Amino acid sequence: MEDCLFCKIIKGEIPSKKVFENDYVYAFLDIEPQAPFHAVFVPKAHISSANDINDDNAFYIGEIFKAIKQVAKENGLTDGYRIVNNCGESAGQTVFHIHFHLMGKRKFGWPAG
Repeated sequence: MEDCLFCKIIKGEIPSKKVFENDYVYAFLDIEPQAPFHAVFVPKAHISSANDINDDNAFYIGEIFKAIKQVAKENGLTDGYRIVNNCGESAGQTVFHIHFHLMGKRKFGWPAG
């Protein structure tokens, strides 16, 4: 999508601090980190939200989780980490390109914190 922030980041039109990239996934450090380690993982195909996952694009989600596992290991997230996905405006989704936040190196509470 032309106006999509994450599509622009993937294309290199907006700078980012890349932590992972392959044919299907791009990951970068969050510009407003909520933990000492905080990266955002996006599929290279534009999928607006979890509600738009279908048989043709579902494999991107598996690729994202494989990338998350690798980046977590590479960054020493050995004591656990949190993965967050917000689906829809009421849930806090602000960029409508599905993405997953990987956060670690701090203790998290439940449900918030």
